Amino acid sequence: MPAWSVVSPGPLGDGPLRLAEKPVPVPADDELLVRVRACGVCRTDLHVTEGDLPVRRSGVTPGHEVVGEVAGLGAAVRGFAPGERVGVAWLRRTDGTCAYCVRGAENLCPASRYTGWDADGGYAPYTTVPAAFAHRLPADVDDVALAPLLCAGIIGYRALRRAALPPGGRLGLYGFGGSAHLCAQLALAEGATVHVLTRGAAARRLALELGAASAGDAYDMPPEPLDSAVLFAPAGELVPVALRALDRGGVLSIAGIHLSDVPSLHYESELFYEKEVRSVTSNTRADAREFLALAARHRVRATTHVYPLSRADRALADLAAGRFDGAAVLVDDLS
Repeated sequence: MPAWSVVSPGPLGDGPLRLAEKPVPVPADDELLVRVRACGVCRTDLHVTEGDLPVRRSGVTPGHEVVGEVAGLGAAVRGFAPGERVGVAWLRRTDGTCAYCVRGAENLCPASRYTGWDADGGYAPYTTVPAAFAHRLPADVDDVALAPLLCAGIIGYRALRRAALPPGGRLGLYGFGGSAHLCAQLALAEGATVHVLTRGAAARRLALELGAASAGDAYDMPPEPLDSAVLFAPAGELVPVALRALDRGGVLSIAGIHLSDVPSLHYESELFYEKEVRSVTSNTRADAREFLALAARHRVRATTHVYPLSRADRALADLAAGRFDGAAVLVDDLS
């Protein structure tokens, strides 16, 4: 099958992502073979492609926001049937026995493995997933609209919960791409006031259309102090900016898997009065189940831009350049 492969991680302009011929994967005993129907384009795919994340699998096929259908079953799989629609997300496997897994924090498992980083993902007509990590999907949402929920949505949900937003609180979102625009919808549905701070004019327009109280540049101060903030942009220089915008006792949650260096912080203006900074590491399967249920209840919908799978490199370049609002989704035109 034709599949995209990260042949040599580096800047997009150097062509690190190329089409290659790979065999259709064979599922292990506990895995599903999944025919990819749609695959979201996540900023983490960009980090894998450009080498911001260390190489885990040479020539890996990116993609971990997969909506597909079961095309094959490993010998030990029960509870799934061929043709059933499933979701494949970032978290692929954990050991299930370490102290973190036992206490319900499987996202911190030292043996955790990830789709599109440790194993080939959805920038291809077929991928595999351990059956225990495949997600049941709501029936009334189409493939393209669902795909971004499987990472951007889930991670945004965990970041929002890590930000400890009080009921009816004031939330700041720094960066407004695929994850943030889903997080905003959930926060608004739960009664928050949302202020968006981001560089792109199109993203600011989308924020206001979705119901944000304000939308300004990433370095602007919001019109009121914030109870909580989530940093989605992978820009460490925005950490002190967001901290200055927090009210006393406010929490900043950093959502990304990669962040540029954080500059020195000024204690009195940026950390004093019991302000907190929290990181976010992947997600648990419980996070995914909770978010997908809430997204269905509150009708959280991704703003999507469809690209053919044959133009995955263009989709990543457009993501890096901020050429679209919302999220890009790949649809197979290669098989």
